[in-house]
Amino acid sequence: METSLRPLSLGEILDRTAQLYRSNFVLFAGIAAVYAGVMLVLGLLQIGLAELLRILHMTQQLQWLTWTAAGAVILLMFIFAGMAVAANNRAVAWVHLGESATIRGAYLSILPRLGRYLWLMTITAFVVWLPLVLVYGGYLALILLYVRPSGLLAHSGASANPQVAMVFFGATLAFCLLVLLAFVYGVVMFLRYSLAVPACVVENLKARQALRRSVALSKGARGRIFVLGLLVFVIEIGLVLMTQIFFVVLAFKHGQLPVGLRVLQQIVGFFTNAFIGPIYATGLTLFYYDQRVRKEGYDIEWMMQAAGLTAPAIEPAQPTASIADSAEPAPQPALEANPESPQPGEPV
Repeated sequence: METSLRPLSLGEILDRTAQLYRSNFVLFAGIAAVYAGVMLVLGLLQIGLAELLRILHMTQQLQWLTWTAAGAVILLMFIFAGMAVAANNRAVAWVHLGESATIRGAYLSILPRLGRYLWLMTITAFVVWLPLVLVYGGYLALILLYVRPSGLLAHSGASANPQVAMVFFGATLAFCLLVLLAFVYGVVMFLRYSLAVPACVVENLKARQALRRSVALSKGARGRIFVLGLLVFVIEIGLVLMTQIFFVVLAFKHGQLPVGLRVLQQIVGFFTNAFIGPIYATGLTLFYYDQRVRKEGYDIEWMMQAAGLTAPAIEPAQPTASIADSAEPAPQPALEANPESPQPGEPV
């Protein structure tokens, strides 16, 4: 067992993340490959159905297929991504503490409480991104219900009502400002709840307890967690650009990629998702343990467990009775009248 837990700096956490990822690449990539594989299958099915409808000249149904497939992909993406994140947290916790871990064992350990983890992620996403969704929804509704009927967005928009143009201009400025504020709010809230999933997985907490636990543990580390997220984001963007720029350029030139290239794009995306998926979850789990070491002395607790010692449970102090209180009072002898002493009423 690993007994050298200690507070780590940001650089040490980054080094530890890279070291765990390199030494357990098959484990972490295998966990992420489950999610990436589901996305690959869905992408290939969507390509195949689209080609089938095109061959059958059913172009009207193609739009409905696109929207239906998008909804199914979002739902399955959420479910399997949540499974992969929880399984990755579980595996990182085992490996970081020197225990053995397998892909199958990680998934089997989180399946009984998968609903709890998905609910936690749903609450987090709702709290973090709801303001941004409302801003976009309000702006889109303004365009569809007010600006577009006026003809401002048409080619002959010069003849549109100037009042509508002024409203649209002011709404656009307000939209840009509100999007910026909503994005900043989302980042701040995400940092507050960034350790909720590791806490829920490792400590078997309920969703709301895990959120409160994350708020307490993440204090003092949110700036470092932000730097970790920024670095991982740069790595992911760079890798995606390197692997997808070829397909983007061809699509820009020819309008639509041939079927073979679209299939190849899905396969490349599978490897990209499998490689970069576990990086951020691994770093967050290490931050979770680092904050427990800093705030709760978890390193001492783990060393005691590794040595076969357990901290004695502190029982609440009970009021102890004294010997005099616990002993029954001795019976007092009854006062008997002294025959030689004068009785009341008798002459002395």
